[in-house]
Amino acid sequence: MEQLNSFFAAASAFVWGVPLLVLLVGTGLFLTVRLRGIQVTMLGHALRETFARPKVNEAGDISHFKALMIALAATIGTGNIIGVATAISVGGPGALFWMWVTAAVGMATKYAEGVLAVKYRVVDENGEMAGGPMYYLERGLGQKWLGVLFAIFGAAASFGIGNMVQANAVAGNLQESLGISTTITGVVLAICTAGVILGGVKNIGNVSAVMVPVMAVVYVGGCLFILARFAGEVPGAIALVFSDAFTGTAATGGFLGATVMLAIQKGVSRGVFSNESGLGSAPIAAAAAKTNEPCEQALVSMTGTFIDTIIVCSMTGLVLIVTGAWHSGAAVTAMTRSAFDIGLPGSSGGFIVSFGIIFFAYSTILGWAYYGEKCMEYLLGVRALLPYRLVYSVCVAIGATVKLDLVWNFADVMNGLMAIPNLIGLLGLSGVIVAETNRFMEQRRVKLT
Repeated sequence: MEQLNSFFAAASAFVWGVPLLVLLVGTGLFLTVRLRGIQVTMLGHALRETFARPKVNEAGDISHFKALMIALAATIGTGNIIGVATAISVGGPGALFWMWVTAAVGMATKYAEGVLAVKYRVVDENGEMAGGPMYYLERGLGQKWLGVLFAIFGAAASFGIGNMVQANAVAGNLQESLGISTTITGVVLAICTAGVILGGVKNIGNVSAVMVPVMAVVYVGGCLFILARFAGEVPGAIALVFSDAFTGTAATGGFLGATVMLAIQKGVSRGVFSNESGLGSAPIAAAAAKTNEPCEQALVSMTGTFIDTIIVCSMTGLVLIVTGAWHSGAAVTAMTRSAFDIGLPGSSGGFIVSFGIIFFAYSTILGWAYYGEKCMEYLLGVRALLPYRLVYSVCVAIGATVKLDLVWNFADVMNGLMAIPNLIGLLGLSGVIVAETNRFMEQRRVKLT
């Protein structure tokens, strides 16, 4: 077992190495150029469209907003808390700048995924929408084998990165903060998960539409309070982010120092891991949206990267810097909690971080349940949905109580491998994406060249 774990650990380091990160960012840059910076020019419209009511005659299962909330439920997770702390503790404050860069180009990638998801979606035997990379790889690119590969990787990743790992984070946090047994947490989580996902995408969308905004407001609200309290430190913190992005960080206190290359590597890898732009997961949720216009949902989808990284991750990073927690020498898992303890009165800091980890992780479980079931449906048909949902719920209970090194490393490999067929699809169908965008823009008297 130890040898198998070592194999997947090495495989994870290889899959998530420089070549994949370059491919992910490079695809985002390529699409940014071809789409003439649509993530900047249309961001305001995209944010407004997020809250628009779907028209009565539009096809789909859930509103733009609920589709976005499912995607955010899956992406806003422990990576926004622990992942940011990991990036800054190893790569220095400059890593946050490279997370911003990754998010900026990743918004174009997320937009492209949304266009293809809606354009090539199908209606399944249950009368619901089914879409995502597996469908645009098959129906758009004409490469079904790539769609099958993506679905296999996605289904496998859902049980690890989206399920057991998250359940373990919730159970560990509750045991540490409140002394609740991991077994009890696992059983309760499994029951709650089953109660939501057995109702299908509409139920997941309804729960996500309530839970995601609440948890984001509470967590970001705590961050804003700290930044207001340390307002005098904020300009210096932002300046440090920009300067260290190109000069590296000297060793101070418990911090070992970081080179520019390390800041880039950690910032890009944690940024991609957090917002999932290019991995192909979010377009599965986008395909369920009620719309007859692929570009409208695509614009809404790209706001997910903006919210996840530009807003939530930035809040965490700046709090770590202004409070000095980033070079305190604290363990990564305790670093954000330490920053909130410094910045907030009484024990409220620990409460907000615990709240964030628990609800961010649980929302990820719900979002990835939908991703995984759609991958399974593509492979085996709608008959696989109920068995998948039941097994998925049981795995939540198991994940809360067992050691997960092997599961984590295996799922990390599957998660990274998802990106390869998806990026092939995005690059191969980039002409379709531009054509759809030009048509959409022409309707609004704006032309991309």
